[in-house]
Amino acid sequence: MGEPVNDRARPLRLKRRVRRRTHRVLRRTALWALRPLRWRRVPAPGERLRVRVLLQNAHGTGGTIRTVLNLCGPLARDHDVEVVSVLKRSKEPFYTIPAGVTVTYADDAFAPKGRAARVMARLPSLLTPVDEASFRHMSLWTDVCLLRRLHEAPPDVLVATRPSLALVAAELAPGGVATIGQDHMNLGSYRPALRRQIVRGYRRLTVVTALTEEARAGYAAALAGSGVRVVRIPNAAPSLPGRPSGREHKVVVAAGRLVHAKGFDLLIRAYAPIAAERPDWTLRIFGGGPRRDRLRALIEELGLAGRVELRPRTRDLHAEMGRASVYALSSRREGMPMVVIEAMGMALPVVAFDCPTGPAELITSGRDGVLVPAGDVDALTAALRELMDDPGLRDRLGEEALRSVRAHHLDRIAPRWSRLISGLAGVPPAGAAGASEGQASLSRPRT
Repeated sequence: MGEPVNDRARPLRLKRRVRRRTHRVLRRTALWALRPLRWRRVPAPGERLRVRVLLQNAHGTGGTIRTVLNLCGPLARDHDVEVVSVLKRSKEPFYTIPAGVTVTYADDAFAPKGRAARVMARLPSLLTPVDEASFRHMSLWTDVCLLRRLHEAPPDVLVATRPSLALVAAELAPGGVATIGQDHMNLGSYRPALRRQIVRGYRRLTVVTALTEEARAGYAAALAGSGVRVVRIPNAAPSLPGRPSGREHKVVVAAGRLVHAKGFDLLIRAYAPIAAERPDWTLRIFGGGPRRDRLRALIEELGLAGRVELRPRTRDLHAEMGRASVYALSSRREGMPMVVIEAMGMALPVVAFDCPTGPAELITSGRDGVLVPAGDVDALTAALRELMDDPGLRDRLGEEALRSVRAHHLDRIAPRWSRLISGLAGVPPAGAAGASEGQASLSRPRT
C-alpha cells in the first residue's frame, strides 16, 4: 500500500525543488537588476540620527515584535526612530507603540489598490527567499511597497529584524546608509538553502547583531574576512507592571506561538504523569497559532481536560505570570526567549529544555532555574514535579531569578544599542562614556 503513495509523492517533491530553484534564480536576477538603487546617496546626518527599523508586522504578536517595540521606545529619546511595518493586516496593534516612535506601513491591506497592484498582489515575492518563513505572506506588490519605503527619505541607520529583510537591506539599501542585520534566532536554526543566502548576503551589511554568545560566534566564523562587525546584544526586559509572583498559586504557566518549534506537545506529554498525581495543580498554555487543534486533540487523547488549559494569547501575560508559581519552556529551538526573561522578572522559577540557543545563557541551573536536556520529556516531568512539591525550592530559585534578570533590564540594554547606532553614523554617543561591545568607531560604510 505504501509504494503508490511514495511514487506519487516523488514527482511532487521534484516539482517543489524545481520551483524553489527557479525562484532563487529569479530572485538573484531581480536583485542584480535593482542594484543601481544603491547608488543614491543620503544627505549628511542632522542633529538627531534617523533610524529606520524594518519589522515584518508591527501589529502582530510574538517575541521579536515585542522586543523590537520595547527597544524602540528608549532609542527614540536620542534618535528619530521610524518603524516600517512591511505588512499591515489588522487595524490595531497588539502591543502598545512606544511614545516618540513613528510607525509607517509598506503594504497596507486597508488602503485602496489599483488594478496593477491587485495583479501584483497575486504574484509571489521576488525579494523574499522562498525558504524563509515569511515568504507565504509576501507578494510582488509587497516588494514594490517595501522598496518604495526603503528609498523614501533614506535614514542614517537601517535595522532589519529578520533574514528576509536583512538580505534586502544588504543588497538594496541606499548608498551611505549603515545597515544592521538583527538576528533573533541563530544561523544554525535556518534551512540550509536560506543559511547559504544569509552567509553570502550578510557580507554586505555593516553590522550583524546576535542575542547569545553562541549565535555571535557562529556568525563571526561564517562571515570571517568580510569586514562585517558581529556583536552580541541580548534581549531586554521592560519594566514589568505589578508585583512579582508570590508563587502561592498552584499553576504552571507557558506561553508562545502554537507552532512546532515551541514544543508545547512535549510539555503536555511531560505534564501528563503529574496531572493525575497532583489534581490541585493546573498547566496553562497561552498562545495562538496553527497547532491549536492538534494540541487540543492531544489534551483530550491524554485525558488532561481540566488539568491542562489551552488559552488564547493574552495582552497581559505578566498578570498571568503573577498568578502562577512555575514557568515552563519546552522549545525545540530558540533565539533568546524573551518570555523567559519576563518570567524571571516576575520571580518565577523557570524549567527549560537546554535547546539551542538562549536558555543556558539566561539560566544557571540549580541557582535561578532548572535546565534539562533538550527534548527529554521524562527529565522535564521530573523537574516540574520537584518544583511543584517543594515551595522552598520555588522561592529560592524565583528570588534568585529576580536578581539575575537585572542584567537584562531595558535601561542597561538600550544604551548599548544607542552607542552602536551613534558610532556607526560617526556621531559621538549621546551621554555615553567609555567603550563597550556595542560601541563602534566606524566611518560611513562604502557605497
